[in-house]
Amino acid sequence: MASAVQQNVENWKAKLDKVLHEKNGFTDLLEKVEQKTGVRRLYLAIGLFAVVVLYLMVGYGAQFLCNFIGFIYPAYTSFKAVESTNKDDDTVWLIYWVVYSFFALLEFFTDIFLFWIPFYWLLKCIFLVWCMAPTSYNGSQVIYYRFIRPFILRYEKKIDSAVDRASEAAREVFGLAFRATQNAGEVAKDMANDAAADAMKKQYLDNSAKTD
Repeated sequence: MASAVQQNVENWKAKLDKVLHEKNGFTDLLEKVEQKTGVRRLYLAIGLFAVVVLYLMVGYGAQFLCNFIGFIYPAYTSFKAVESTNKDDDTVWLIYWVVYSFFALLEFFTDIFLFWIPFYWLLKCIFLVWCMAPTSYNGSQVIYYRFIRPFILRYEKKIDSAVDRASEAAREVFGLAFRATQNAGEVAKDMANDAAADAMKKQYLDNSAKTD
């Protein structure tokens, strides 16, 4: 059994090492550090992972680090996807952002309960990494196609109707606000003109009195 576990660990290390030798910005940085320190990039990545995990568990500002990890890499990769001619990667990252938005909305309404969970930021970070992982069992794909997509398709007409009503109400509010602003401007202009006319009339009367 011990030999089987060791074999699995070695297979995992080999797969991770292969990923770390793919060309991207992160692996280029690892390559430079590897050349300067003489430490294999595999162990550098494992050490960095251990530091991040420990910091997410007990470090100050773990919330920022978690949200930074869940946002910065997907945002940059989404930019690369938009700029590429391949549209399949656009769909992949659009799905990620849909899931990310749903999770953020859920978190907003349940944060009073979620933040009592031990090591919540570590668990959230693991969840976000799973959602962005380039694997066949990608978290955002699983959640989107199993839960979000069926739910939205089921209530799509009702959601569209609610959005249309909200848009119409917003247009009416903005229209009223615009007209009120115009009316206020006209009233202010009339008041300014009246004040100027009164001042001129008073000055004329004062000059007439001095002449007499």
